[in-house]
Amino acid sequence: MEESLQPLSRGELPRGEVMQTPDEVAAMLRLKGLGWGIKRIARELGCSHMTVRHYVAQGGWLPYRGGGRRRVLAGLEDWVAERFRRHAGNADVVRQELLAEKGLKLSLRTGDDSL
Repeated sequence: MEESLQPLSRGELPRGEVMQTPDEVAAMLRLKGLGWGIKRIARELGCSHMTVRHYVAQGGWLPYRGGGRRRVLAGLEDWVAERFRRHAGNADVVRQELLAEKGLKLSLRTGDDSL
């Protein structure tokens, strides 16, 4: 599968992370190559100096990697929802059934967060 080289929109990124376009990042690198300082580049392009510092440090634009560790209950959402309804919201019983039927040992806190 081919990775998209388009930046994500601001609404698709975690709060505080703004992905610049490849052209904007190329402009940052060109200006840095001309001897401009980080803060001057940031003022010129209307972004944070930390954003410029980030892109200069990584050497250019890279697609957003996303944050993602695999969720323990991935693929079991329907099963968990059905059990949660069956047991009137009792997460401890659902957690015990996850262990007995699926072999997944979760803390009660994980069960609450995931349910």
